Amino acid sequence: MVSQKKIRILGAGVAGLTAAYEFAAAGQTVEIVEREAVPGHGCSYFAGGMLAPWCEAESAPPLVIEWGLEGLAFWAETLKLATVNGSLLVASARDSADLVRFSRRTSGHEWLDANQLAMREPHLGGRFDRALFFPGEAHLDPRLAIEKLVARLREFEHVTFRFDTPAEVIADEADWTIDCRGFAARDALPDLRGVKGEMLVVKTDEIVFQRPVQLLHPRHPVYVVPRGDGRFMVGATAVENEERPRITARSMLELLSAVYALHPAFGEAEIVETGADLRPTFPDNMPRIRREGRTIYINGLYRHGFLLAPALARRAVAVALRDETFPEVMDANPRQRQRA
Repeated sequence: MVSQKKIRILGAGVAGLTAAYEFAAAGQTVEIVEREAVPGHGCSYFAGGMLAPWCEAESAPPLVIEWGLEGLAFWAETLKLATVNGSLLVASARDSADLVRFSRRTSGHEWLDANQLAMREPHLGGRFDRALFFPGEAHLDPRLAIEKLVARLREFEHVTFRFDTPAEVIADEADWTIDCRGFAARDALPDLRGVKGEMLVVKTDEIVFQRPVQLLHPRHPVYVVPRGDGRFMVGATAVENEERPRITARSMLELLSAVYALHPAFGEAEIVETGADLRPTFPDNMPRIRREGRTIYINGLYRHGFLLAPALARRAVAVALRDETFPEVMDANPRQRQRA
């Protein structure tokens, strides 16, 4: 039986809130500290909300699939906030060889011919000869998910929030501090870097998608996620710079060109929102749990925030409460890392 401890969570993005949920579910007293006036800003606010571990396996190591499946189950089964109806990957005829290469580097999919594709997404009928369908994948609305998760946290007796509060002004101590500040934690994690992601939201009554659709393109791959009410999130670039939060004209053109190639009706869609923020990541684009004294850092989730945050949160609980280690994401000697 683990005694009740005071756990302070720094940051109310998806990493911080999932960590708060897991510590609260473990019976701990949890205080969530957020420098903004509301939760879920930054990367969580501009996320695509795709829960696509098998698609990510094309360029990510097996850990992303294994832990991503935990994340998918958390959102779909534990919180019931994700819709599991699969995702689609399509490519133009000239890029069909890339689609085959993608299929060889992933699993959990089935091939659809043009008729089968049209049955699942009628508005793509006649536009592509074949598609990859990943039936077990899911998607959610990140902003709604954050809102619902905060509401669930407020139901716990020993969970409190401190918004509009910089971490450095807090004087009282906690048994454990769980630092989930994203790129803002670079003051403590010097090898952290930012990769800018840019997105836009369009609105049209001419197209209906039931699931996320990715267009495989050699220069400008794009994914389109339905958000309801005729809205679609279109994203996202991966720009190796640390500018924030502006979206460039070049990126806007690339996203619009790609989504137009997916379906010309998007050319008449209304642009209702654009956005950009920095995804925190480490040199290998893999997440880390770092323990420094009584502080545990959860960071480097890159473009896998909603997908991997639940698994990292559970392991942070195991580190703090049961002194477990996870070599795949933990440094063997953090002091040596600091000297390097």
